[in-house]
Amino acid sequence: MTDGITVRILGDFGPFSRMGKSIAYQVTIGESTFLIDCGAPLFQQIGSVGLKEIKGLIITHCHDDHKRWFTDLALFGMYECDPNHKIFFLTSEDIHDELIKASGPALDRSLSNDSKNIIDIACEDYIDYRIMGPAAKYRIVSIDEGRGKTGLYITDRHGNVVGPDIAKIIISQKTKRPRMLFHDPHYREWVEPESFYPFSSSVFYEEDRNNYIGPEGFAIEAIKAPVWHGIPCIGIKITTGEETLVFSSDTVHDKDLWKQLYTEKRTRQLRMSKKEFESAAVIYGDINDYIERVWSEERYREASNVFNDAIVIHDVSAGNSIVHTDYEKLNNTFLEKDKVLLTHSLDRITSEWVLCDTGKSFRIKGKRFFEIAGDAFYPMNADIYYKEAGRYYVGYRNEKGRYTVYEKDRLLELSGGGKTGTGKPLFRVDMYEDISGKYFPRLEEKDAVYMERGDARVELVRFTEKGSRGEIVDNHRDRLIKGGAP
Repeated sequence: MTDGITVRILGDFGPFSRMGKSIAYQVTIGESTFLIDCGAPLFQQIGSVGLKEIKGLIITHCHDDHKRWFTDLALFGMYECDPNHKIFFLTSEDIHDELIKASGPALDRSLSNDSKNIIDIACEDYIDYRIMGPAAKYRIVSIDEGRGKTGLYITDRHGNVVGPDIAKIIISQKTKRPRMLFHDPHYREWVEPESFYPFSSSVFYEEDRNNYIGPEGFAIEAIKAPVWHGIPCIGIKITTGEETLVFSSDTVHDKDLWKQLYTEKRTRQLRMSKKEFESAAVIYGDINDYIERVWSEERYREASNVFNDAIVIHDVSAGNSIVHTDYEKLNNTFLEKDKVLLTHSLDRITSEWVLCDTGKSFRIKGKRFFEIAGDAFYPMNADIYYKEAGRYYVGYRNEKGRYTVYEKDRLLELSGGGKTGTGKPLFRVDMYEDISGKYFPRLEEKDAVYMERGDARVELVRFTEKGSRGEIVDNHRDRLIKGGAP
């Protein structure tokens, strides 16, 4: 039996925030604890003893802010754990292959036990890999053609080379990376299968979804349909008997865009005759010249429904970020505000949606989530949330509040403390600083600061020319009500 799902936020800032930390989550279900992504400084936050107790590592994609500490975890397992400890590693087939390529320079050579020889080390010596998500029925492989030559081919899962009427290789002139062009038998159009099909597709993927089933009966599933980020990337869906939690990973979530991706038929820009194209197995060029449709309707329908009845941890950015969900477009998604925790945010973001913050822990229980603060469980009931310079604030409406929330181009801005906002004023609020889940009136004094003591009580410390003086202050959280003053 499980008692909900606990998520500890180890890092929730994007790569360009001055706060750093990047992305990582510690997820506990029953007696099992997993890491989802490892971009945050794990050894500082969890420690070597805690890391040895992690059941497994899941990585959603290969951007450094999500996988930065992977090689250190692999080396830690080999050289510091006793006995030698392999990372139990879960991810999709594509992400695994990309990660191994990226990690090679750090992992594939070392010294022998007597330090006398430089030895080769296989990745399998570091990690215990298990695929999540289905295996693809077709893949690009390098085949020995004899006389010291190799060539790229597309084969099925049995190793049989498929003809150019089924699939082709497009080699980018910019990166020299090969990508697959596939002829969909239902649409009768050329598509890039990695983008076109959801994992549920029987056209391109094997039937086995390779879900991980935990000892307490929970399931961890890789999902691809709602994840649109540019590189191979998966979301993670965790289900127990009562809870569903989705990590949507980095993605552009936009209803209108998603609909365009599956409805728009593109005109191919062939750089050759039709006959030459049909017979070609390998083409050098831009694959976007040959793709006739980006998403299938099957992918769109699955992406639209994956968040039903789920608590979602979802990335957010602002101002046409291209590869993330812009805050100003959140109302044009399939997400429900009261079931979403926003992550990956930049500094100085103002939000009516709940924001994650490094160090916070949440409990998902049934169809709701709560913040864990000491021994208490609190609903996130503020009217706005705000982050600045490593501090986390909440705002509650009050007609006489000191701060005003403004809206411009569907982005929110907070004014107060002598600052004037721009755009349309929406409402006034009282602001509170969050200290370990406890709320205290926001300070505007330069010579005052809140400090948490070893006994978990909070002091307001004021500094003067004669020294400092502190006083214990009360936590306001229990008396604050969404939509009105305490």
